[in-house]
Amino acid sequence: MVIDVRDLYDNLKDYMNKEVTLQGWVRNHRKQKEFGFIDFNDGTFFKSVQVVYDNKLSDFDDIQKIKIGSAIEVVGKVIESPAKGQDFEVQVVSIKLLGDCPDEYPIQPKRHTREFLREQAYLRPRTNLFSAVFRVRSVAAYAIHKYFQDRKYVYFHAPLITASDCEGAGEMFQVTTLDLDRVAKAGKVDYSKDFFGKPAALTVSGQLQAETFAMSYKKTYTFGPTFRAENSNTKTHANEFWMIEPEMAFTDLEGDMNVMEDMLKYVVKYVLDNCSEEMDFFDSFVEKGLKEKLNKLVNSEFVRIDHEEVIKILKEAPVKWEFTPEYGEDIAKEHEKYITEYFNGPVFIKNWPKDIKAFYMKQNDDGKTVAAVDLEVPGAGELMGGSQREEDYDKLVNRMKELGMEMEGLDWYLNLRKYGGCVHSGFGMGFERLLIYLTGVENIRDVIPFPRTPGNCEF
Repeated sequence: MVIDVRDLYDNLKDYMNKEVTLQGWVRNHRKQKEFGFIDFNDGTFFKSVQVVYDNKLSDFDDIQKIKIGSAIEVVGKVIESPAKGQDFEVQVVSIKLLGDCPDEYPIQPKRHTREFLREQAYLRPRTNLFSAVFRVRSVAAYAIHKYFQDRKYVYFHAPLITASDCEGAGEMFQVTTLDLDRVAKAGKVDYSKDFFGKPAALTVSGQLQAETFAMSYKKTYTFGPTFRAENSNTKTHANEFWMIEPEMAFTDLEGDMNVMEDMLKYVVKYVLDNCSEEMDFFDSFVEKGLKEKLNKLVNSEFVRIDHEEVIKILKEAPVKWEFTPEYGEDIAKEHEKYITEYFNGPVFIKNWPKDIKAFYMKQNDDGKTVAAVDLEVPGAGELMGGSQREEDYDKLVNRMKELGMEMEGLDWYLNLRKYGGCVHSGFGMGFERLLIYLTGVENIRDVIPFPRTPGNCEF
């Protein structure tokens, strides 16, 4: 019976001194005159298994020809290992070559740069770093679903093709079936001839549509891909990324922050508890002190403070800023870092100037701010952003007019305020931003299997 490497590590006592069958790939092959060692991994567990064979095997010479990267089936006996740092090894009874591999296999047992591995993205999960990154991605995604499902949220699948620009920034990828060469010759676009009969684009957020489900189910969330046609080449920006966006009826800004804090702590703890080998690897080789940072977050009380008070603290700080903090304006990375250090932990910055926030946010009574919140965490800056949504129909319409927004096509969104509207809130968290924080891998291109960035649409 074929078993997984994870079975060996999880239930070693059951398999010790017994014969097992394993199927996987050769990570390394060290050959000597009378015996050899194969580092064997099947992807089910972070650690590999040492497979040992000797010249007593009739096909010893054929086994020695097996190349790195090959797929093999190993039948062998699990025995106690004499080598330091490992509890067991597999003594070969037979090895069958299932899939050969040429000498020019790109993932050789040596240190490769992350830039090189991005060019080999279809193979990079076979390396230790990316094996760990993408298992954490999988486990963190499950933890997010588990958190919301256990609390009876309805999982909502937001449309990926939309006519609504949630953020109002216009940085959207257009979707069309029109012949662009013909459009160029005509000098104008006749959208009535397009597939949907009007302009359409890939979504930048599922929030607006998710609000409709919150008005029916009380608690809902989206978790799916979103797209931004933003020509940015920073370490934290990609053109295709995943977002978690809960929406909750009968919930104000304070309630919103309660869920943000509770969810983040839950997911971080779940990953620490269920990816211990991967987290040890990150802590040793990627970001020293990572586990201490994450455990501290789980056990922290998140500070809640108004944007105006944050600017006051920054202005009074004994620091020469590159970007001077100003009332009514956004804060820079250096300000985010200072604030989390000032409070020695995560900080909710709330009640932001309305002129720098989105149209749908609840307008506060002062006429200057909106009930918006950003979560700043030590070592990463902004991790989540949310708000109480404007439930007053007239105020929302007036705000859209102030911003010169087209209301055509958003009547359904406005009608939510007319047809049994109520106080409601939500937030968004970029999944890859969370993964950067969880793993210490600082480039978003290295936490997405096949990153989409300006000029890059490979694989």
